[in-house]
Amino acid sequence: MARIAILAQDLIWSDRLARAVEAAGAAPVRAQTAPEFDRALEDADFAIVDLTASAYDPLTAIERARSTGARVLAVGQHDDIDLRKRALARGAERVFAYRKMFEDGPAMIAAWTRRPLAREGAP
Repeated sequence: MARIAILAQDLIWSDRLARAVEAAGAAPVRAQTAPEFDRALEDADFAIVDLTASAYDPLTAIERARSTGARVLAVGQHDDIDLRKRALARGAERVFAYRKMFEDGPAMIAAWTRRPLAREGAP
């Protein structure tokens, strides 16, 4: 079973993301701070980072997750295009709006964890 580290400061989104991960057939490992996230990454092949936070730097968290070899998905405000682009540049494979994650989270997470990582430069 895939283990997915979840970094989300907001308790409601932490719970929603954890339930979506479980519904996708994976095991969530929740974190609300950068040190907790670092511990969660020790046994995770995947990570989900909530981009809207003040207790941690989400872009640095994406980089840390990628440095461990984890594949990263991010979630954030649909209208914060700049932050979404910066998350992709830092290593997130995809960035989903909260609404999309809320509506289709389990299916999106299941597909993401089963899809092979695209090689850089591949079509």
